[in-house]
Amino acid sequence: MMASSRRWRAAAAAVTTAAMLANATFAQTWSSCNPLYTTTCPANTALGMNVDVEFTNGGVNSFVASGGIPTYGADGAIFTVAKSGDAPQLTSVFYIMFGRVEVTMKSAPGAGIVSSLVLQSDDLDEIDMEWLGADSTEVQTNYFGKGQTGSFNRGQFNPAANNQGQFIKYTIDWTADRIMWYVDGTAVRTLTFNDAAGQYPQTPMQIKFGAWSGGDPSNPSGTIEWARGPTDYSKGPFSMSVKSVVVSDYSTGKSYTYGDTSGTWQSIKSDGGTINGNLGKAGSVTVTASASAVTSLSPSIPAGGIGRGANSATLTQTGWPWVATGTPSNGGSTIPSGWVMTPEGKIVPASSSIVKPPQPILLLIGSVVLGLFAVGWC
Repeated sequence: MMASSRRWRAAAAAVTTAAMLANATFAQTWSSCNPLYTTTCPANTALGMNVDVEFTNGGVNSFVASGGIPTYGADGAIFTVAKSGDAPQLTSVFYIMFGRVEVTMKSAPGAGIVSSLVLQSDDLDEIDMEWLGADSTEVQTNYFGKGQTGSFNRGQFNPAANNQGQFIKYTIDWTADRIMWYVDGTAVRTLTFNDAAGQYPQTPMQIKFGAWSGGDPSNPSGTIEWARGPTDYSKGPFSMSVKSVVVSDYSTGKSYTYGDTSGTWQSIKSDGGTINGNLGKAGSVTVTASASAVTSLSPSIPAGGIGRGANSATLTQTGWPWVATGTPSNGGSTIPSGWVMTPEGKIVPASSSIVKPPQPILLLIGSVVLGLFAVGWC
């Protein structure tokens, strides 16, 4: 029994270490190990499957908190900005290599408040959806390639009516050929590889989402203006609610690595799987309509989305499951040997995901009781 307990503590410690090692990046547009400059960066932990996370049931340890801890309830994960410096967010411990992300959420209200969904890679490819609290009718769609921010002409504002008053499903569907952004099944934007003019996002991505104050007085004036701030915290708190997240990795394997410093998708290698090995096997987006026009262009949209959060990582246990908090990135986060990802997005010991057969003694007792009932002795 004590040996078993030691094994569990060792596995838990491995998850803690993974979260702490993964703590180095995701502060807007920088990376602690950029694969464009070296081939020695850590491998990226692959999702390699589909997960459906219902945050109405609480948090899961495959998404790590930073910048503040979200709360959980009937509306799912709640990301609240109440004062300067609050930037609660969740970041996946895994990466996807092409795939689909569906988030059912309500955005946060408030001038200068920003709700964000960001896909970002170690070499700073990026795909965004962001909602400004000053306008409940639109969502901003955006992308960046290799962190190049010399121009900000990639952003668009697209229709998303009443996004603060109701739950809406937003989808990013990303392949080697195109990116499509959806609002409740309506395709609001499509970007093809050729349209991106050499800036097409094409390397393994982590997923992060949360709320922050772009209108905080400490931010650059351009960010405050873009966020339609400044933020008046006396009118808060301001909360974003995420009910569920469904993630489908279009590739398979245990991890993804960069084969060279080109940053092309063809250079990405999968350990134990295949790039695009799950493409076409994860279902498809249900399209209900296609938006006819862009609401407006936004040339001043900054890269990086969610603001800098607190850099800390801990592992706590309040019953099962284990919950990690921190900021994972650059492949430092790994699923410990002997642990697996469940379809619900929980990282658990492999043995706990298997339904064990009844013990022989229980089967014997059950058979005896049934026999007694059969002869009328019970």
